[in-house]
Amino acid sequence: MWDYTDKVKEHFLKPRNAGEVKDANAVGEVGSMACGDALKLTLKVDEKGEIEDAKFQTFGCASAIASASALTEMIKGKSLKEAEKISNQDIADFLGGLPKEKMHCSVLGRQALEAALANYKGETVKEQEGEIVCECFGVTDLEIERAVRENNLTTVEEVTDYTKAGGGCESCHDTIREIIAKVRDEERPVARPKLSNIKKIKMIEETIESEIRPSLQQDGGDVELIDVVGNRVLVATRGACATCRASEITLKSLVEAKLHEFVSPELVVEEVKE
Repeated sequence: MWDYTDKVKEHFLKPRNAGEVKDANAVGEVGSMACGDALKLTLKVDEKGEIEDAKFQTFGCASAIASASALTEMIKGKSLKEAEKISNQDIADFLGGLPKEKMHCSVLGRQALEAALANYKGETVKEQEGEIVCECFGVTDLEIERAVRENNLTTVEEVTDYTKAGGGCESCHDTIREIIAKVRDEERPVARPKLSNIKKIKMIEETIESEIRPSLQQDGGDVELIDVVGNRVLVATRGACATCRASEITLKSLVEAKLHEFVSPELVVEEVKE
């Protein structure tokens, strides 16, 4: 049995905004009944470019329902530009985390949102232009590449957790490994000048303040920098993060990932229990 957070259970048992917006001017449909997960997202965008209403219909598991419910709550009242920035990790974080085997449900939500926004603008979604890699679940090379880049995936098993690709007959595993290797090679960090310890600490503090803390505080959490020892970044979780069972996932997928991006890929985040 999956270890779901209380917030996932809440949005599964009492989903928000289930149904269909009758006067919708943006519709996004992703997934399929054949692969076991399908989601339809309908939006009403007002003349100012803000999402006035959002509803969903889904065929899927508890995580799929909870992810879709959370997504509609996250985007109502937001501008299109704000909605475009929502990632699958944002959806998972809103729910206090998802089991790694169920992360594909948050990806499905993000894909439905992108499809709806593209529909409103009269555009197409890029993933539709890719080549099918996983015939069992209809996953394209572009979808896999994006999941690998956005979530720092390194194994076929992780790709399966986020996209379902490779979860059927397994004949696509070699191709998935090639895609992972290609993305990892492209993202190999360029040599950076060595940072002094003072400069490193300052950059870490600035990144926490501008790139990390706002996301955590949206859900009542926070993180405090305790010390920097070499490349070890010692932090303490605060607020909701201190009691969240998914805090370890957040520290890796958000805090460490942002520090890799803005400071150094060699940094390792460790939680200090106080």
